[in-house]
Amino acid sequence: MGWIDQFNIIVAQYILGKYFQPFKVIQEQGSPVSTVRFSPDGSKIVSASEDITIIIWDIESGKVIGVLIGHSNAINDVQFSPDGHKILSCSDDRTIIVWDVESCTPIIKLEGHEERVTNARFSPDGSTIASGSADGTIRIWDVNFGRELTTLEIDISGINDIQFSSDGQKIMAAAEGKRIRIWNLQTGEIAHNFDGDSQNEKKAKFSPDNRSVISCSWRIRLWDTMSGKQIKLFEGYFGTIIDVKFFPDGKTILSCASDNIVRLWDVKVGASIQQLEGLTGIVTGIDITPDGNTIVVSSKNGTIRLWSLL
Repeated sequence: MGWIDQFNIIVAQYILGKYFQPFKVIQEQGSPVSTVRFSPDGSKIVSASEDITIIIWDIESGKVIGVLIGHSNAINDVQFSPDGHKILSCSDDRTIIVWDVESCTPIIKLEGHEERVTNARFSPDGSTIASGSADGTIRIWDVNFGRELTTLEIDISGINDIQFSSDGQKIMAAAEGKRIRIWNLQTGEIAHNFDGDSQNEKKAKFSPDNRSVISCSWRIRLWDTMSGKQIKLFEGYFGTIIDVKFFPDGKTILSCASDNIVRLWDVKVGASIQQLEGLTGIVTGIDITPDGNTIVVSSKNGTIRLWSLL
């Protein structure tokens, strides 16, 4: 490590308050991993692979503690429930499955989408599920009874990403045709409508306080939620940006792209403050622990790597 690298670490750690270093490799190689998520307490990871399996990992030991098998086609999204007792998955087989973490068995299988299901999310209180599909609909489901509560339709094809607001009152979708929309779940009406980039918006996430939205296509944009106006533009990638997330404090953004670069960005400054080192293979997913102290990155070559706050 040269003096320039050391200087960058000092700037990131003491001036901007964050610098992450390699911490652990959970999986060195295996079936290509398509997505990865932390549990709410940060002690576990759930990953989905191209061999149509979902694996639960214990971070401390690095060992597999559960394998979930039930989908018949590619798995597009997985996540833990807010209480950590369930896992939610969705697939190209047009289904959504809710799993019990302890027994690794399906609890509910939700069906109704006419095309592949691209995303599925628990509401903040864990009582409902939202699913987005290539059929252009978002469906809201009751977790306990497994029934569909309502359907939100978008007039353009394909939902790329969905997310609940932190209060559970709104849901946002990034869709084909450069659109980002936010619905009021109480009325079912569109509350906000953003014109995205010239390419399709891949992901869109609320800030922790719901006052702003971050989205990505081939650039990263920060939006004001109420006005729908662009606040900031983050540039520096040479490929399509795959995912983008706010840190829990809302001051930093994590992103990954098809050029296999994972970056941290300072929201206020609008600049990259760190590029994660040691990555191998095509990056497929990223996540951050709820305390903001650990980052996980999954890759096409089957590796799952962790970085911890210095």
